[in-house]
Amino acid sequence: MTATPLRVGLIGYGLAGSVFHAPLIAATEGLALDTVVTSNPERQQQARAEFPDVTPVAAPEELFDRADELDLVVIASPNKTHVPLATAALKAGLPVVVDKPVAGTAAEARELAALAEERGLLLSVFQNRRWDNDFLTLRRLLADGELGDAWRFESRFERWRPRPKGGWRESGDPAEIGGLLYDLGSHVIDQALVLFGPATEVYAETDVRRAGAEADDDTFIALTHASGVRSHLYVSATTAQLGPRFRVLGSRAGYVKYGLDPQEAALREGSRPGTTADWGAEDESLWGRVGSGESPLSGGGTPVPSLPGDYPAYYAAVAAALRGAGPNPVTAWEAAAALDVLEAARRSARDKVTVTL
Repeated sequence: MTATPLRVGLIGYGLAGSVFHAPLIAATEGLALDTVVTSNPERQQQARAEFPDVTPVAAPEELFDRADELDLVVIASPNKTHVPLATAALKAGLPVVVDKPVAGTAAEARELAALAEERGLLLSVFQNRRWDNDFLTLRRLLADGELGDAWRFESRFERWRPRPKGGWRESGDPAEIGGLLYDLGSHVIDQALVLFGPATEVYAETDVRRAGAEADDDTFIALTHASGVRSHLYVSATTAQLGPRFRVLGSRAGYVKYGLDPQEAALREGSRPGTTADWGAEDESLWGRVGSGESPLSGGGTPVPSLPGDYPAYYAAVAAALRGAGPNPVTAWEAAAALDVLEAARRSARDKVTVTL
């Protein structure tokens, strides 16, 4: 017999809620998108149009009042609301998924993790970039020993957006937890820690380059890992010429990959997982290359087929964890370790020092 789908309440229907979470939840076997919380009437109409079975409500309290009718709450609202909403959901007896960053500080993340454990509830953090095609491919290359011992990891999440859009993500108010360090930095730091283990030293440079910008829009982070690997991480909205997404140098060979995983673009365009047989696949022309002693731009190295990206795997793992059939795919304890690095990077950039963890 097929198990009754777990009912999901989604708080927030902006970019994160409408483009990432709602489509992935709806595409996951065993989950059913039940309620969407947004006070914006246009977004309520959008949610109804895209998911006719969904009930839109205006405030989180309306969702928490129905806690006994739900099995999971997903928090995709602005960063400053993550901690209070996750706390309220856990105290209402509901398992929680929180978009990254789970909190503004590592201490807050650990408090949430402890509360979830005390209540015996799942608390998971949406670090979807662990299921990017390039990241999955690199993990396989490292596991297979094709690069030898990894020495240096370069990761770039760069964009060319010379004019600020405004809004809380670009606010200079510290309470908003905006800026690229906490936005895209949450992704590249999480990936580096997953690949190469904990960091022992952090150095960072943050700049506000664009006229009218308030928060960091061009940031560099250098990590020294306990494993000996050095990670050089770049996040920027001011990159007129984009560098490789990954360049990984090892004792045997290197791997260079250009271009972002195609899943975000597909979701933004309205494509949905499960509707195409090639979800997450990219064109052969974008495959990375493995080699030594030559530039991939001049034909050096061997093309490596990119594994398909798989954002749906995150929510499939959440559903399994809720049913006791698998582990939490991303714990709040892991997110707290990444926040240790983010806080150290902010201090490093402010004080112009290298921070030891």
